[in-house]
Order: sequence, then structure tokens, then C-alpha cells
Amino acid sequence: MTIKTYEPQTIAAQPIGAWTGELFRRLVVDGLRVQLAVEGLTQPHWWTLNHAAGRPGGWTRTTLAERLAPYDDQGTAFDAVFDDLIARGWLTEDADGAFTLTEEGEAGRLRARERNLAVSERAHEGIGTEEFVTTINVLRRMVANLGGNGNLPD
Repeated sequence: MTIKTYEPQTIAAQPIGAWTGELFRRLVVDGLRVQLAVEGLTQPHWWTLNHAAGRPGGWTRTTLAERLAPYDDQGTAFDAVFDDLIARGWLTEDADGAFTLTEEGEAGRLRARERNLAVSERAHEGIGTEEFVTTINVLRRMVANLGGNGNLPD
């Protein structure tokens, strides 16, 4: 896709919130949500699957809901998400309340991951690694300047 070229001073005067908001809310998040819905998943399902895959047996309902809550903009009832994944046979909960992803859950996570990667690849078209790294570092600095946590998530 070709986009119009502007003078640097015109670009520098642009409101960062308008551009990041458009990208985040309408394009990236909506694009990911559409792809997750193909598998019958929501973003909280996706977050749960990834956390369970990354730390098998390391999350309980309470610890995972606390970890995910800051990213939730949907008023998610995380217990319902956890129960849904358990009912699908994608997640197990042991006697101590620890979650583990099943083979079916990992297969579903990988299918959803491929769909999400397609959205990400489309967003990155025509953007080199150096440009992307610079962009992320600028955004991290802006977050930190405004009192947020500019560090990468753990």
C-alpha cells in the first residue's frame, strides 16, 4: 500500500494518541479478535492459553486473573473463561488449582497463533526491523514519560 508523503514538521505535529488509538483499538485489536473468533476464542482465552503454555502448573485462577486483569478492557469474568477452556478439554486444573494446557489446548493455541501472526505480518508490511525497534522504543519512552511502565512485559 502506498501512503502519502508529508514534510517532517507536519508529521511531528500529529497527535500520537490519535494514531496509536486508531492502530490499537480499531485495527490491531479488532483484527486479532476477528481471527480468535474463528476458533471460538476471545482475547482473555488467548491470554490464558499463552500463560498456561509458558508456565505449566504455575498459574491458579487467582494468580492468572490478577495477572491478566490490567490488560482486560471487556470486564471479563475470568472464571468463566477458565471454565470454558476446561470444558473444551484445552486446560486442566489439578487438586491444588494449578492450570496445565492439554494437547488439544496447545493445538488450538497454535492454530490461533498462526491467525494472529497473519495480522501482525500484515501490520509490519514495508516496515524494517530497525524502524520497528525505533518505534517501540519511542513509545516505551513516551509511556515512561507519562508515568507508566516503559519496560517490556515479563
